[in-house]
Amino acid sequence: MAERALSPPPHLRLHFVVLLSLALLLQLSTAEIFFEERFDYGWQSRWVKSDWKSSEGKAGSFKHTAGKWAGDPDDKGIQTYPDAKHFAISAKIPEFSNKNRTLVVQYSIKFEQDIECGGGYIKLLSAYVNQKKFGGDTPYSLMFGPDICGTQTKKLHLILSYQGQNYPIKKDLQCETDKLTHVYTFILRPDASYSILVDNRERESGSMYTDWDILPPRKIKDVHAKKPKDWDDREYIDDPDAVKPEGYDSIPKEIPDPKAKKPDTWDDDEDGIWRPPKVPNPAYKGPWKPKRIKNPNYKGKWKIPWIDNPEFEDDPDLYVLKPIKYVAIEVWQVKAGSVFDNILICDDPEYAKKVVEETWAKNKEAEKEAFEEAEKERKAREEEEAQRAREEGEQRRRDRGYDRRYQDKERYRDRYKRHYHRDRDYLDDDYHDEL
Repeated sequence: MAERALSPPPHLRLHFVVLLSLALLLQLSTAEIFFEERFDYGWQSRWVKSDWKSSEGKAGSFKHTAGKWAGDPDDKGIQTYPDAKHFAISAKIPEFSNKNRTLVVQYSIKFEQDIECGGGYIKLLSAYVNQKKFGGDTPYSLMFGPDICGTQTKKLHLILSYQGQNYPIKKDLQCETDKLTHVYTFILRPDASYSILVDNRERESGSMYTDWDILPPRKIKDVHAKKPKDWDDREYIDDPDAVKPEGYDSIPKEIPDPKAKKPDTWDDDEDGIWRPPKVPNPAYKGPWKPKRIKNPNYKGKWKIPWIDNPEFEDDPDLYVLKPIKYVAIEVWQVKAGSVFDNILICDDPEYAKKVVEETWAKNKEAEKEAFEEAEKERKAREEEEAQRAREEGEQRRRDRGYDRRYQDKERYRDRYKRHYHRDRDYLDDDYHDEL
């Protein structure tokens, strides 16, 4: 009965659910979405492929596809192709500033290929950009995303532009390197703090003041500081009340062996006076040392103090990027095949998380199963091709062996004929001689 009394009636429960849904919708409605691209119908009208590197024959292109394996084949992105090319594409967005608001930059990427060496990052551009000429030298305000090259470089780039100069983050950030989709999120707040999320989990956080060498540090070590003369940094000291026991220094280090006996064959007249050998004295404790005690005057290890940096001049707009006008992809890849998707630029981290749940989280298990199935087929195909190559190689060896045996047989037959005719000629000559 008590449990029923605590449970609200059905109509109140429904009312609560409706209120909760309305609150969630209200919260999401406050988010401002500057740009959101799912690469659905009409995406090509929003993006401009650059002609950069085209004249040199080094410009790549993009396929509209979900890739070879996908959790949802209808959720398509754009995939780089072919190999060993430069890829440059951009989309214009309504100009906005992140002043006095949080900036969220998020997108997903899947490295289907064994990329070997290449980038997978995106850029935010400011000022006017000729999108048909956009390329690697075009200035950018933010660059964010993976960069992989060999076994050494597996980097997650995060580069911010400040007063026309690019500043990479000082931390060594690692990116994902498998062949599945991953979502990268960068959040920059008005207090210049930031967070980096990978697949909706925070990977890194900090502040622009400490993690970029943009401004001089607020505090520096006082190079002129010296340890005060009365600074006692001895954690332990000799007990000043300790007294050496009387007769301690007269205890010998060695004593005659009490168990030793004079040999029966020892002759004092011939061998001299017998003395037992020396052994360590168990009563000897070594040189006397007073007991160690905690130093009552211990002040800790002295450290150089930090002082205000006279060269530091704060910029309350440190976090503010130049007004953003474009989002772009500009990468070079040895092996192409990276799928970019679900690009989002907004001011609400909660909305960004919701997008990840609707796209990546919903499909990740299905994508993993599709990938594993594709791997099984690939391995089976490779084994079949290897088996066919082995069989063809064996057949070629057999053919070469047959040809060799046939050639050997022919050589033997020719040799036999030569010997036969020579012997016949010899016998004929003898026969004629006898006649």
